[in-house]
Amino acid sequence: MGVNPNVSRRTFLTWYMAGLMTATVVAGLAPILVFIWPPSPAGEKKANVGVKLDTPVSKLADGDAVRFDAPQNTAFIEQDGGGANARGNLTYAGYAVKQGGRTIFLAVTCSHLGCSVNFNQDAKRFECPCHGSRFSIDGNVTHGPALSPLSHLKVTEQGETLLVAGIMTGGA
Repeated sequence: MGVNPNVSRRTFLTWYMAGLMTATVVAGLAPILVFIWPPSPAGEKKANVGVKLDTPVSKLADGDAVRFDAPQNTAFIEQDGGGANARGNLTYAGYAVKQGGRTIFLAVTCSHLGCSVNFNQDAKRFECPCHGSRFSIDGNVTHGPALSPLSHLKVTEQGETLLVAGIMTGGA
């Protein structure tokens, strides 16, 4: 009495196999999805991270760049870019760059594979020591293998302190 006479053996086996295959795919993908969309660590919260520069922004000459690092247990949030420095990724240092009378703030992360770029003062450009990518002073690619520009950082100047959009972990 518990069997539906309208369901053929073929229909039952088709639905059974489809369910079994779906369960297998879900069980196989679930552990991989954690690597694609990792959960936020407990105690992590967005905050403006205060940073003081070795050379204040007001003292930078046109074409100069000064590096700043994130304090311990903090990171900066990348605002744009692509490749290894896509929007929302984290970086642990940045550059304040004076160009054309305005100041821009760039992440230190190379968009190719995530190495930290260095500023070449003589050539007025950023260079990646890992694979040779070069970026103009405004962060645009001038020589590959990088395809995307350096990411910008969201910064508010408060006197001689920079407030950089970032995160603080529970250890801070």
